Amino acid sequence: MSASSSGIVAGLTAAALATVGHLAHQAAESLPAGLGRAAHAGAAPAAGTSKAPRVKTDPTALPADSGKGARVVYSLRGDRVWLVAGDEAVSRTFKVDPSTVDPAPGRYSVTSRSNSVTGSDGVPVEHVVRFATVDGVVVGFSSAVGGPSASAPAPDPKARTGGIRESRADGDAMWTFATIGRTVMVVR
Repeated sequence: MSASSSGIVAGLTAAALATVGHLAHQAAESLPAGLGRAAHAGAAPAAGTSKAPRVKTDPTALPADSGKGARVVYSLRGDRVWLVAGDEAVSRTFKVDPSTVDPAPGRYSVTSRSNSVTGSDGVPVEHVVRFATVDGVVVGFSSAVGGPSASAPAPDPKARTGGIRESRADGDAMWTFATIGRTVMVVR
């Protein structure tokens, strides 16, 4: 009985291999020009064909793994902020001028706010939304009084400042959205 079982298994295996070989042959026959073996052997693409364009990431797209629920997302590499509603809809995204001190990536909460103060760099700022402290430097979002963040002088790279500058319009939006306790997700 074991001999007959072995024969059945061998027969089924042979039939399966023949079927796979036949299906592979049919698939190869239906390939568009330029996608066969020759294309993989280093041959040039057929005339009129070109490489597919690379998909570039959208710098305004909300970063993956940036948390859930209503939150502020701050990208250290992108110098960009997203204001995200509870339904995961981005209500606003904008570029910022980074501080000289960065918080580590992670989850923070808005701890304090000030309507107007003088920043650690001596610039009058408004709508200050603080969320982190790094080695004694308080980090938060703010906008320079009297104009967009670009009108304020660039911070001295040797000075340890925590002000992440945004335009006045973006600062107004942040002020309305980022109340005490609001989650701030910092991502690379």
